[in-house]
Amino acid sequence: MTIHVEGLVAIAIFYLLILVVGIWAAWKNKHSGEAEGTDRSETIMVGGRDIGLFVGGFTMTATWVGGGYINGTAEYVYLPDYGLAWAQAPFGYALSLVVGGLFFAKPMRSRGYVTMLDPFQQIYGKRMGGLLFIPALMGEIFWSAAILSALGATLSVIVDINIKMSVVISALIAIFYTLVGGLYSVAYTDVVQLICIFIGLWISVPFALTNPAVSDITITAVKHVYQSPWRGSINKSDTWVWIDNFCLLMLGGIPWQVYFQRVLSASSATYAQVLSFLAAFGCLVMAVPSVLIGAIGASTDWNQTSYGAISPKERDQADMILPIVLQHLCPPFVSFFGLGAVSAAVMSSADSSILSASSMFARNIYQLAFRQSASDREIVWVMRITIFVFGGLATLMALVTGTVYGLWYLSSDLVYVIIFPQLISVLFVKGTNTYGSVAAYVFGMVLRIGGGEPYLQLPPFIYYPGWTIEQRIHHMTGEMEEVVVQKFPFKTVSMIASFLGNVAFSYLAKYLFESGKISHKYDFLDAVVSKHSGEIMDKTTLVTRGNNIGLSEMAPVKPRLSVTLAAAFTRRDTLQAETVEEEEEESSPDSSDHGE
Repeated sequence: MTIHVEGLVAIAIFYLLILVVGIWAAWKNKHSGEAEGTDRSETIMVGGRDIGLFVGGFTMTATWVGGGYINGTAEYVYLPDYGLAWAQAPFGYALSLVVGGLFFAKPMRSRGYVTMLDPFQQIYGKRMGGLLFIPALMGEIFWSAAILSALGATLSVIVDINIKMSVVISALIAIFYTLVGGLYSVAYTDVVQLICIFIGLWISVPFALTNPAVSDITITAVKHVYQSPWRGSINKSDTWVWIDNFCLLMLGGIPWQVYFQRVLSASSATYAQVLSFLAAFGCLVMAVPSVLIGAIGASTDWNQTSYGAISPKERDQADMILPIVLQHLCPPFVSFFGLGAVSAAVMSSADSSILSASSMFARNIYQLAFRQSASDREIVWVMRITIFVFGGLATLMALVTGTVYGLWYLSSDLVYVIIFPQLISVLFVKGTNTYGSVAAYVFGMVLRIGGGEPYLQLPPFIYYPGWTIEQRIHHMTGEMEEVVVQKFPFKTVSMIASFLGNVAFSYLAKYLFESGKISHKYDFLDAVVSKHSGEIMDKTTLVTRGNNIGLSEMAPVKPRLSVTLAAAFTRRDTLQAETVEEEEEESSPDSSDHGE
């Protein structure tokens, strides 16, 4: 197959459009936030907190509707013995947005946080924030690498160009406009990208449905024609696995910086909630063409197509069913529209993840942990450097690592098992402290990794109830191997154990130190016995009297950082004082000491 000139021209036009929109967005909003006195670094991270419903709804939806979302949904619908019943991403991620909007968006946005890690560092201290940054960073980088890798494979299927070249060019464009405009460029390009995804996929569906090689998908949904029905089914023995995976998507989709970056950029706490609900609806709508394409793939007699008699499943190309359908069941000009849709989906997720990782590093690691006196200009440059570094790292992994999807699976599990229960604790549970947070971190890590990861050939050292051994063909070597399969919902159980560990060890440490069972000198984390220990325990429940609570009301973990942290976490342009007396108190040098 030769290189398709028309396809290359179509891709070039699309990439040029995205680049122009990204640069225009950066130019249009280059002075945003200056009138309100907002730092330039914060403007890059959260867009000046003036993202409206239209752009906000598009960018939040586009964050979820990425290359992995549309490709993965089509793959699971197509796969024999899986089908629509196992295509959990559309419903799982939509519900994660609903849950996030109902319970997490309002308290996070009303306090004017800048990143997801801010509440952790305020309550648990800078060292714990650094530890929690590790799984969060891994998730963002591995996700970017996985979808860039998928893009390269997709382009190679349709256009037959070099995979490495397509990955590098796509990554460079995404990195460039993210560098130039930060969240504004990412948000405005997301609008264009989501429109391209919607139009590109929906244009392809009618042509693929009417191809002579495709049977009626309403019949193949319930009857065996070329393979088992694409409606799918859930075996009784797999019920707990299905529930475990669904909980991971629904709850594990919340504690991501890419989500909270949109929440925190909304112009109000109410808007942040509405954006979440709009994005939930958008995720369901955008999944429909992917479901149909997966169903078309399962209803096709591939012997009548240019693909050949051997089906994609037998060639171990089920993960590429979407571009294969576009290539072999649609006219060339239609497949190029679909190709633009896939490219848009990938870039809309890659740029968001890269910006999120750099935002957390620049603010929570560089500024709050190491350089609290850093100037705004210095933080901006750290962000720009880390955008390039993290983007380059994701690109490199996409090019050289064959197990990038396995790394993504494991890191997303760690986000669910480690960060989600701690997010619940720090927002809604009264009295958790750094000792409980450390215990929860260890519990979640050990219990999750102990279950093993077949994709990475990581053997388990904890055999949960109901485990079995199955014969599988390794996705890279092609060799038959024995794999331990955990039928127990150990991911969700690990998450619950992590949460309970946080609460139990927090109150145990509080009791031991405050009762004198353990000497105060051993409180080496300064989490219980400190000048403000009573206030820490009494004020870690965030929502107590409405939407607007100044963060200076909450005592920091380390007293010697009190003034710096109060200033860092309290944004004067987003929080309103309850009374004039509170304003005067917060502006005084010892405001963080509450008049003591």
